[in-house]
Amino acid sequence: MYLYGASGHAKVIIDILKANHIEIEGLVDDNPEINELLGYPVFHRKEDISPLIISIGDNKIRQMIAHKLNVEFRTVIHPSAIVSPYTTVQEGSVIMQGAIVQSCACIGKHCIVNTGASVDHECVIGDYVHISPHCTLCGNVHIGEGSWIGAGTTVLPGVKIGKWSVIGAGSVVAKDVPDGVLAVGNRCRILKHL
Repeated sequence: MYLYGASGHAKVIIDILKANHIEIEGLVDDNPEINELLGYPVFHRKEDISPLIISIGDNKIRQMIAHKLNVEFRTVIHPSAIVSPYTTVQEGSVIMQGAIVQSCACIGKHCIVNTGASVDHECVIGDYVHISPHCTLCGNVHIGEGSWIGAGTTVLPGVKIGKWSVIGAGSVVAKDVPDGVLAVGNRCRILKHL
């Protein structure tokens, strides 16, 4: 297994891979000054990097790299996560330590369900979404492609968040949020269009 990106997010994915007893061949990164991470080699020009996890937290960069590479992407789930057997988790997604994903949820491609996050029944998470640590998505929440849900946010049942929006940390989202906005607060309100 290879990782693309050698920064903080990669360190957590290395922990997840080791917990699953998955051998790590190395990492790939564009920064020529990084040559190793946690004892693993970092390559700068390597053709055969399959299978792969993109270990970059930025949703837009993760999307750009996924579109650029023609490789086999893997999904990784930490053993401490609880994921319903009736859930779908698509390629390239990572479910981190202590996360819970309930029945009939659908996690898209190259998503991050971060530490201690809770995704309840029938949630639909679009591609390239980042659900930050300790978020709570109640039942039947829909998160559009590329959106980032800040740490400690609660999204109430049935709420829909549009594509490429950012929800600030600690927010309580009680009503739908459109595409491409920054929204924050308890009760969450739109601050600006992105």
